[in-house]
Amino acid sequence: MIASGRTGVAAACSIAEACRAVLLTTDPIEKAFAARVCTRRWRKGALSHRFDVAMPDDPPRPDRPELLAPGRMRKRGRAGSERSRQAMLHALAHIEYVAIDLAFDCAGRFGEAMPRGFVDDWLGVGADEAMHFVLLDRRLRALGSHYGALPAHAGLWEAAGKTRDDLAARLAVVPMALEARGLDVTPMTVTRFEAAGDARSAAILVRIYTDEIRHVAVGTRWFGFCCTRDRKAPVDRWQSLISEQFRDIVKPPFNDSARAQAGLTLDYYGTLAALTSSGQTSCRREREGQISTSG
Repeated sequence: MIASGRTGVAAACSIAEACRAVLLTTDPIEKAFAARVCTRRWRKGALSHRFDVAMPDDPPRPDRPELLAPGRMRKRGRAGSERSRQAMLHALAHIEYVAIDLAFDCAGRFGEAMPRGFVDDWLGVGADEAMHFVLLDRRLRALGSHYGALPAHAGLWEAAGKTRDDLAARLAVVPMALEARGLDVTPMTVTRFEAAGDARSAAILVRIYTDEIRHVAVGTRWFGFCCTRDRKAPVDRWQSLISEQFRDIVKPPFNDSARAQAGLTLDYYGTLAALTSSGQTSCRREREGQISTSG
């Protein structure tokens, strides 16, 4: 039986065992440190490139934060008050906590069929996410709060479940859609924190934003590798995969500059976003028409 946390990572012989130990770690701070230890052991050559254990489909979660459906989440405000900033930082900390699992699951679940560099990249991403989580948790504590003090979004792991059997789909959805969405919204969030006089939080968000550009680039590059290997056109395949279940997460406004730095050019998302916007407008007009005729 594989132990969790840093103890489990230290006892692991293979990269799969170490990734599983990270995923099975419940305590948020311990998970972050286990992720960093796993990455260091891999880079030092202490873990073999073997995939001899399976990744858990549903990693355990701590008792706090309480996980709620999206419709039950309270609005976080616009960072004008300290309470609003705490809520926004807490939401971001939860994203980073789940992102640790997404990165290590990607390496441990799909690494066997990929070049060694694939594991290198995703463990690097996971170590970054762990650092981001620790920075956000420390900032929350400096503001009189902590991770777990507020409810959090229950649906962030859903993308992993829906893509657990398809690496191309995982890459299309997680780094190239969900993380890319972070590139779109973070600059405005930074501006709001700066306007509220919270320069320290703003600096942390800038650091995360810079790293996330690289993470999206990692996903885009390996998605292109999969498409080349499978002899499929990357843009067409991405649009097809996103359209199947995840079209609603591709919506303006877009940070075209940051996306382009990551290799996620407008030809990927421009047409799909236009179709989504058109569909939403049509639905809204239909609803308005129904309200008008029924009144």
